[in-house]
Amino acid sequence: MSLYIGVAGASQPDASLLPIGEALGRCLAEAGAIVVCGGGTGVMTAVCRGAQAAGGQTVGLLPGADRDAGNPYLSVALPTALGEGRNLLLVRASDALVAVGGGFGTLSEIALALRIGLPVVGLATWGLTLSGDPVDAFPVVGGPQEAARLAIDAATRPRKRP
Repeated sequence: MSLYIGVAGASQPDASLLPIGEALGRCLAEAGAIVVCGGGTGVMTAVCRGAQAAGGQTVGLLPGADRDAGNPYLSVALPTALGEGRNLLLVRASDALVAVGGGFGTLSEIALALRIGLPVVGLATWGLTLSGDPVDAFPVVGGPQEAARLAIDAATRPRKRP
């Protein structure tokens, strides 16, 4: 059975995140995972480009109703017409989530994943604090290979899905 690894990231990221996203997509595809993302630009395009280059499959859960609005590296483009509500679909469709950089949309996907107990791995992304103290809610790693490895490992562990 295939693993579905969700990737959350900004549509307009800092340019330094694009090669990181592409390498992550390549690593996930080489490990046999199917990449699930929002299907748009920026980190989403980069991760899909990397996965496709490695012969992998990519699924985009598009915020709008237009299938053609997805990036050109999607194997499957699913228009949801749910806007930001599609973030919940991305989390629910994934066996683990990797957050790469990102803005508030990425933060919402992290929060949704943590809320349902979905494993999250961070890569150049949000950190969490409570009353000024860091909260160790999910690992934040230094590179795409480690992020892919941790996400695959976490996704293969048995867990109860709410």
